[in-house]
Amino acid sequence: MSRITSTLSRRTLLKSTAATGLFAATSGLAMPFYARAANAPSFTHGIQSGDVDSSSGMIWTRVDRPSRIQMEISTVESFKDPIRLAPMNALPESDFAVKRLVENLPSDQEIFYRFTAADLSDINVMSEPVTGRFRTGPSSRRNIRFAWSGDTVGQGWGIDDKGMYSYATIARHQPDFFLHSGDTIYADGPLKESVDLPDGTKWVNKVVIPEKMKVAETLTEYRGQWKYNMMDEHVRALNAVCPTFFQWDDHEVTNNWSASKSLMADDRYTEKSVALLSARAARAFHEMTPISYTPAEPGRIYRKISYGPMMDVFFIDLRSYRGPNGESKETVLDDNSRIVGAEQMRWLKRELANSRATWKILACDMPIGIIVWDNGKEKKGAEAISNGDNGPASGRELEIADLLRYIKTSGITNTVWLTADVHYSAAHYYNPDKAQFQDFNPFWEFVAGPIHAGSFGPNDMDATFGPEVKFVGAPTKEQGQNLPPSAGLQFFGLVDIDGATEQLTVRLINRDDKELYKVTLDPVRMI
Repeated sequence: MSRITSTLSRRTLLKSTAATGLFAATSGLAMPFYARAANAPSFTHGIQSGDVDSSSGMIWTRVDRPSRIQMEISTVESFKDPIRLAPMNALPESDFAVKRLVENLPSDQEIFYRFTAADLSDINVMSEPVTGRFRTGPSSRRNIRFAWSGDTVGQGWGIDDKGMYSYATIARHQPDFFLHSGDTIYADGPLKESVDLPDGTKWVNKVVIPEKMKVAETLTEYRGQWKYNMMDEHVRALNAVCPTFFQWDDHEVTNNWSASKSLMADDRYTEKSVALLSARAARAFHEMTPISYTPAEPGRIYRKISYGPMMDVFFIDLRSYRGPNGESKETVLDDNSRIVGAEQMRWLKRELANSRATWKILACDMPIGIIVWDNGKEKKGAEAISNGDNGPASGRELEIADLLRYIKTSGITNTVWLTADVHYSAAHYYNPDKAQFQDFNPFWEFVAGPIHAGSFGPNDMDATFGPEVKFVGAPTKEQGQNLPPSAGLQFFGLVDIDGATEQLTVRLINRDDKELYKVTLDPVRMI
């Protein structure tokens, strides 16, 4: 990769990435601006990058037929003297989606990538190219900015005439990457063409496809959930210029799923096996996102991304290895009371202890102190970590208590937790002086979302770890629950790390780009 030496301005814009924000004419959206041979392959859902660090990144695309995908990378937008990578074949087995890891890249460098598709039935029939970009992480201190949120196309709120506008608002901040904190799709949330609103108006889903009109059960239907999201122009535009780091939660499969989940009484499902549904969902998740591949466990979602000397991001998966949902009042930590899982916890402790980054970002798909009930109507059972008894650590809280104690005793500093899930925004300061379990150092947790789903909350808090609520952005009692995105209560977070001072600033922002809360944290310096 020695030819990749040019340096580009951070604000260089890709005129050609407009092509990635376009979809087939049958979708009702705009066609590409360039002419394409009528019989050539087409790129159906734009392009994506993800899991970018200081020397590598994943790239992804999808086509409409069996194709050989030519791939090139460059440090200049003109693609003068590009690096040509070995081609990959897009086949029905992966729903014509391909992704690859691009390695040996220079740090802190704008990387342009380009796909061209050749029809495998007639290899001389070539598509027009599509292009995207990402910036590799730094090897030295520089300013870093990233965004995070969660919860996309939930509760029946799909692509309306404004589209998933929060994605466009995020793009205007030009983040180095976007961290999607879970509920990336709503496989259990069918769409209707319109929804009657309390004020007498209608929410109209301008785009509806068959896979989104019922709960997902087949692999094709799970894939369709992802393809629906990428039909939105704002999603595709952000994907083309900003890497997304994905994690998952429950709605990628079905609501609140665990080993105790039963679908026997849910008439929407003909397939009643949650294990089978979760296997299909996991395959679609990995096929349709630029998440990196772990040979030791091909379906793994937990991982660490090192983004220069100032930040490591640790992705925690609270869904795949949890015990069954229940009261979560166990007094012994075992497989039934775990939510992280023994192997993932060993990995997390080891990687935290080995991290030399200033800031350790724990990207968690569920909050710590917010009570999330398995049975929301009757307020019974634990879906997240807290069990709602405000007492000493028990049930799933035991595992988190053990982690927080380990962080303290190991001298691990500057941990910040980021999450979504609850469909409102919040800032929490966990204070051991106000906690039932006190053997930990104070830390912050920030909550953002939804990015395009119903607005809910705020939820009650559990006092076990002493959370102090510093900010809440949620519907009022008068507004009610499950507000559409048009109500404006869509939220994302923006994190800035200053390259000179290493201070970390968190801002919580709504989709109209109004800053609602801001706090700056000073790094703890080890003596």
